[in-house]
Amino acid sequence: MKGSIQRRIVMVLAVVTAFGVAAVAASATSAHLTASKLIVIITPSHTNPFFASEATIANAEAKKLGYKTRVLSHNDDPNLQSQQIDSAISQHAAAIILDNAGADATITAVKKAKTAGVPVFLIDREINKSGLAVAQLVSNNFQGAVLGATYFAKQMGAKGQYAELTGKASDTNAGVRSRGYHSVLDQLKGMKLVAKQTANWDQTQAFNVTQTILQAHPKIKGIISGNDTMAIGAVAALKASHRTDVKVVGLDGSPDAVRSILAGALKATVLQPIANFSKLAVVEADKYIKTRKTGRPEKQLLPCFLITPSNAKGVHNFVLAGA
Repeated sequence: MKGSIQRRIVMVLAVVTAFGVAAVAASATSAHLTASKLIVIITPSHTNPFFASEATIANAEAKKLGYKTRVLSHNDDPNLQSQQIDSAISQHAAAIILDNAGADATITAVKKAKTAGVPVFLIDREINKSGLAVAQLVSNNFQGAVLGATYFAKQMGAKGQYAELTGKASDTNAGVRSRGYHSVLDQLKGMKLVAKQTANWDQTQAFNVTQTILQAHPKIKGIISGNDTMAIGAVAALKASHRTDVKVVGLDGSPDAVRSILAGALKATVLQPIANFSKLAVVEADKYIKTRKTGRPEKQLLPCFLITPSNAKGVHNFVLAGA
């Protein structure tokens, strides 16, 4: 009887001790998040104005809220991104704002940050795993692509040969936008897709790919692009080939694209709400750091806007006046 009572006492003490350790660990994590004033912002290359604007907007909002910041670029290299996230963890960052380097390649790094108690807020690009990032804030790429494809078809009179320039295969946005385009264009019997090639979101690659397409398909009447950078490359290739009869539509709403629309070269683009999701990610990170909650679902889609000659003058640095 005496041994039974002793065993019960030992079991109770073990439970109390375990609970105490867990409580201390949770308290330490909470204290770390509250005490740290560093937010690390990681995006693809800042040579692309889209990603440069993401970083600039997120950086400004974080500083406005009283945080120190560290702004980095992974250049779409998952290994470099992993090193940067490791560095953020070792610096005890309060949060990471990340436009990632691959939907699958980024999963392990985000999981590592979560395990270390550093919350990650994804912008622009999703990863193929839920429950690791606190938030994934992205443009409604399918909705935006439908807007672009509908205008593109109208510009072409719903008939003729066209080509499509696609982005990086590792980026989920590339596939989503392409599906959005084809949800519209595949329904039009007069539209004929004669070439579909990747230019990996790159302007120079798009220039070269477009020149090759023009040689192979001289009757082409339109090019729809997965982003503005490639669209601008396509416009340059058309100009070099003295082709003024080919309609080009992009997606992003970049300053270069807006200028091209106003100059009469690019027919349209679709504005991603970059300013909204870049700022919102920091606001949600701030709330999470302070309360361990955001009050929002993990995956959040923000609507896109069609930009044409009729409203292009109202776009400044990825912001549409009145939107």
